Amino acid sequence: MNYVMTAETLQKKLQTERIAVIDVRSNLQNPDLGHDAYNEGHIPGAFFLHLEKDLSGEVKKHGGNHPLPDVSQLAAKFGAIGIDHRTTVIFYDDGNDMFAARAWWLLYYMGHEEAYVLDGGFNAWKEAGCEITKAVPKRRSKQFMPRLRREDVVDIDGVKHRDPKRSVLIDSRAKERYLGKTEPLYDKAGHIPGAKNYFYKDVFDADGKWKSDILLQERFEQLRNADEIIVSCGSGISACPNIIALKMAGYENVKLYPGSFSDWISYEENPVETSEE
Repeated sequence: MNYVMTAETLQKKLQTERIAVIDVRSNLQNPDLGHDAYNEGHIPGAFFLHLEKDLSGEVKKHGGNHPLPDVSQLAAKFGAIGIDHRTTVIFYDDGNDMFAARAWWLLYYMGHEEAYVLDGGFNAWKEAGCEITKAVPKRRSKQFMPRLRREDVVDIDGVKHRDPKRSVLIDSRAKERYLGKTEPLYDKAGHIPGAKNYFYKDVFDADGKWKSDILLQERFEQLRNADEIIVSCGSGISACPNIIALKMAGYENVKLYPGSFSDWISYEENPVETSEE
């Protein structure tokens, strides 16, 4: 299946089809920057969803820095901007970053089938010479009924009790953070013991576009015998590009650990590893 759409294809579809376009630009250090950017200019017809206010739940002692949002509330927000299970949806952020993939995964988790991320994001849209507007579109509300794919989520107990002979745990962060050499966001540095490092940005080519299915199959070749692939990162955001890439490469039993490293280290007794695995 294809999960990525080019700016040129989106431009053509917007002329003939009613498509829901969702701007999810953000910044982990300052999530409000995304809404500021939306107000400065966005793809015509695009609505905005905020990383923390819309696409994440309330942060508590455990559960990570970006826990999954309340399903009923998110379903209502999707419906309010014209999304139901028959709607084609395209998410975009600045370039090929983690935020569009996070939004895509949430909609997928809620049972939607026809959603894409914009290859190259808003930057690619501008480079293609496509129209930009400041106008906020009128809402055409629909009813979105979630059909949760509960089997696609793993909690901390699932990570702790997984069978390492059949289950692979992936850490999607940069190698320096994985090895604990630097950590800009959390009090502890390193990774969950047993996790293998697959930096999420390596699913993009030298031009910053999504790699082909064949190249992604090569990228994840060592995972071919795994019965289960659990994908993590810092807080369930940058894991999502890897999930899309794994699906593009043909892997099916791919799951998200939403709490990821930020949830893992919220339990003082949990060990942290800093060597290559």
